Amino acid sequence: MSYAALDSTFLVAGQLTAEDLQALPAQGLKVLLCLRPDDEEGEYASTEVLRAEAEALGLEFVFAPIRGLDINAAALSALADLENRFGAGDTPEVLAYCRSGRRVAVAWAHLKRGQGLSVDAILAQAQGAGHDLTPVADALAGLAPKAAPAVSEKTPEAFDVVIVGGGSAGLGTAASLMKRRNNLSIAVVEPSEAHHYQPGLTLVGTGHFDPTKITRQEADLIPDGVTWVKGAAATFKPDSNEVHLEDGRVLSYRALVVAPGLTLDWDGIDGAREALGKNGVCSNYSPKHAPYTWSQIQGLRSGRALFTQPAMPIKCAGAPQKALYLACDRWRKAGVLNDINVQFHNAGGVLFGVAHFVPTLEGYMKRYGAELCFSSTLTAVDGQAKVAQFKNVQGDGSVEMQEVSFDFLHFVPPQKSPAFIAESPLADEAGWLAVDPETLAHPKYGNVFGAGDVVGTSNAKTMAAARKHAPTVAENLLAALDGRPLPMAYDGYGACPLTVEAGRVVLAEFGYGGKLLPTFPIEPAVPRLSQWILKRHLMPYIYWDLMLKGHELFAQPERRIA
Repeated sequence: MSYAALDSTFLVAGQLTAEDLQALPAQGLKVLLCLRPDDEEGEYASTEVLRAEAEALGLEFVFAPIRGLDINAAALSALADLENRFGAGDTPEVLAYCRSGRRVAVAWAHLKRGQGLSVDAILAQAQGAGHDLTPVADALAGLAPKAAPAVSEKTPEAFDVVIVGGGSAGLGTAASLMKRRNNLSIAVVEPSEAHHYQPGLTLVGTGHFDPTKITRQEADLIPDGVTWVKGAAATFKPDSNEVHLEDGRVLSYRALVVAPGLTLDWDGIDGAREALGKNGVCSNYSPKHAPYTWSQIQGLRSGRALFTQPAMPIKCAGAPQKALYLACDRWRKAGVLNDINVQFHNAGGVLFGVAHFVPTLEGYMKRYGAELCFSSTLTAVDGQAKVAQFKNVQGDGSVEMQEVSFDFLHFVPPQKSPAFIAESPLADEAGWLAVDPETLAHPKYGNVFGAGDVVGTSNAKTMAAARKHAPTVAENLLAALDGRPLPMAYDGYGACPLTVEAGRVVLAEFGYGGKLLPTFPIEPAVPRLSQWILKRHLMPYIYWDLMLKGHELFAQPERRIA
């Protein structure tokens, strides 16, 4: 852990772990101030965990979350109170943290500006602590001393198209747009430097894919002619065609594509974040921890193996059971499956949402001897005790809590819309991005479109859906810029290659309402070697070298019916 002094009261740091806190008392620190909300994307120690650790060490813990750069009155009040109580000494006694330290620095700058400190002095002190606040210099200059209003950002940087999100849907849409009209000025807003091939994580977690080939650098994937704006979106102002970033920058647009994906709610299961990666607790939904799943599969020779699936919607609805199938196939071939009690705890009431594929999947569950536990939701994990807690809904609607011991646990975190989407004027009632399910255009703002997992449509949240979204959005967005009727329709296509055993895949392809949409003229519910070859060997190439480069093999958009 590293941190730096903003002044004689405050040290600033990025995200901390419980282990980082151990050295703080000896360094004279008395308070830990958290400005990061608990529901942001990524893997990090929760407020609950750090509060407990801080208080056990004799530190005061203060929680004043800031979303984006909404420098709210509560956060400023917390800073002012701590300065009053701990600002008399020569060395800082308060350590403040958020994801990167940026929000801490900006909030501190607002406090200092309100106290009358000059903008130049604020910038110099922040720079000395490793934070360049020049993007918010204009906002600070506009603040009157003794006042503490929210951020008033600088003059927008203008683009024809702004795409929020540099994942599958965002980059695919950018590439499809450039293929059609390469003179557009396009910005992709994405904070992450690493880009993961998420469909490969199940294979990594079961020893069928090289984990070093899952990740590439975001900078290498940005289409030629597209500007990468490295930063995180904080909020939208669609009435003025603006996207506001966490660092204070403002981007204006003629058309907007919202494609940030979804949020994996690691804290939605008590104790799961802290247990992950130890004591047999696994999740292929984490690129960092997928290799640990494989190591635990290899080591398990007897005992109880639990696999879980949370309530919908989730990213790739088949992934929770794919982990089970491939693990059981490994154990079967090792001759130990009969010594392992396998349970699949599904928060839903059916094995798969499209009935056509259920008999085949049920057959594999029976083949592997897996016990199916429906309406059973994982609520807590005690990694050290190796106990999982489930909420089981009975047929009469009553709820029973159950504790199940385990030797191996593969869990899937609950999933939700990113907070900055759910709280924005672009959200639907459930917090997802509101779009027309056919055109993928926002129902109120005609120059705003959605793509990927964030859209509030009923299609499966899969990479295959994002492949179809990208060209559909590209065509309709260009039509909107030209003032033409939107020409293309998305039919809800999604695909789930169900890896029922090594060398066999059931390729489930379907659209809105569960309508079967097979690409090939063969019975889709039959497990096939050819589909394994597609999943294991061809799809990575299709992803990296076709989809992200604007090649639309089997993904051409369809025209709307007049």
